[in-house]
Amino acid sequence: MRHTISVLVENKFGVLARVAGMFSGRGFNIDSLNVAPTHDAALSRITVVLKGDDSSLDLCIKQLRKLVNVVDIVDFTEGQAVVRELVLVKVKADTKTRSEIMQISDIFRTKIVNVSQESVIIEITGDEGKVSAFLKLVEPFGILELARTGVLAQKR
Repeated sequence: MRHTISVLVENKFGVLARVAGMFSGRGFNIDSLNVAPTHDAALSRITVVLKGDDSSLDLCIKQLRKLVNVVDIVDFTEGQAVVRELVLVKVKADTKTRSEIMQISDIFRTKIVNVSQESVIIEITGDEGKVSAFLKLVEPFGILELARTGVLAQKR
């Protein structure tokens, strides 16, 4: 089963390694990991998407709560959070294919952030379904490069 966890931690050296080690030590495979400071410079938010069963996850959360630098933990259930990801994708584009790529981009409300003679760089923000559908449509043109932020989530 897939889980999205938000862990609010003190912004200190080594905290991320301890939190990530806790997940791997419990046998979870981390699909996505995103870490950034919050509005409070003393705190950071770690958003993790991982796979594992519910009983293992409960045990893992109990272990996380014992870590000194962990302030709060939220386990988001389906539909409980707003979930987004940012992707930058460089797509091969020549004069013949550029307009078709731009039409697809318009449909998905993406942003074209760079255009060159050989390629376009497109910024897309959305949930996993939107991102996957867009990437599937531009894949035949040739994806030259791809960068993803990982999932971000906030409780509704």
